[in-house]
Amino acid sequence: MQLVKSELAPRKSRPRQGVGLHKLLAPYFGTPGNVAITIICLALVALIAAKAISWLVLDAVFSGNPATCKASVGACWPFITSKFRFMVFGFYPYEEQWRPVAALAIFFAACGISMNPATWGRKLAAFWAIALLVIFWLMLGGVLGLEYVPTAKWGGLPLSFMLSFIGLAAAFPLGIVLALARASKLPVIKVLAIAFIELVRGVPLISILFMASVMLPLFMPDGFTIDKLLRAQVAIILFAAAYVAEIVRGGLQAIPKGQYEASAAMGLHYWQMMRLIVLPQAIKIMIPPLVTLFIGFFQDTTLVVIVGLLDFLDTIRSAMRDPQWQGIAVLEGYVFAATVYLLFSTIMGAYSRFLERHFRMGHD
Repeated sequence: MQLVKSELAPRKSRPRQGVGLHKLLAPYFGTPGNVAITIICLALVALIAAKAISWLVLDAVFSGNPATCKASVGACWPFITSKFRFMVFGFYPYEEQWRPVAALAIFFAACGISMNPATWGRKLAAFWAIALLVIFWLMLGGVLGLEYVPTAKWGGLPLSFMLSFIGLAAAFPLGIVLALARASKLPVIKVLAIAFIELVRGVPLISILFMASVMLPLFMPDGFTIDKLLRAQVAIILFAAAYVAEIVRGGLQAIPKGQYEASAAMGLHYWQMMRLIVLPQAIKIMIPPLVTLFIGFFQDTTLVVIVGLLDFLDTIRSAMRDPQWQGIAVLEGYVFAATVYLLFSTIMGAYSRFLERHFRMGHD
């Protein structure tokens, strides 16, 4: 008796994998309840879109003066054009505003170069050091023929980018040190790191800025003052470092224990193991939360108004208080601010996704 079939089963065609239109629409129109919810949502979206287009474009005023805007029911875009330079550069001297423009151009060019992982290395770090020196020279002046502009007159977008970028760039290595200290087996170092991280994370940023602005000068010798921009920058660095430390600690915990054991078996000491084996893998895991943190701190720079600095959003608020435009253009300024913040946040989010895809190449 033959127990094994000698002939093959008839070959069947592979089922089609295409997704029809009805499958795409099924979650939205599959049941009467889904149909009703979908129709209501579409109607609300259409109504909001029609109102927004009408206010933004159809009924808007694109040229004129405050009197023209008062007679209109739409957006007052002349407010943006007339106050644009003040909203972007704040109280920086009008005739010297080419300097923050040049500083922003250098900053964006350096960011564009840095976005290519092939450029990462010591040369890029040296390039950034030179670029930051040139940016500070342009903004501050006082040497090589440039007029001195005190930091009290800095404001707008250059200030927002400087506080957020330098804050996160300086907080990242400090956060790594704090995370390694928290994971240390030395009790004193571990307790100090935990105390700092939990204390800073337990209070809002505005309280740290307030301490840096009001309390810190009380501990300084008579006649010795610290620039308020530097105070705000140090407060942001310390605050961001505590959050970076927790992100780094999470990345370190995600590395399999076998990586540590393999590093020890190869004869690597602790710092070699961290620099060559563990941290490069952990940083890949930390990219999404780090970018989220960066976006949040870029937006949280608005709190520096408590120390007398005017970032981008605060310069817009100051422009709204102009007697000629007060009560006429309010929503327009916030729409402009939201558009700028959304633009840069979207760019940072897209770059984060690019890095995730780049570091997963050849590993999936």
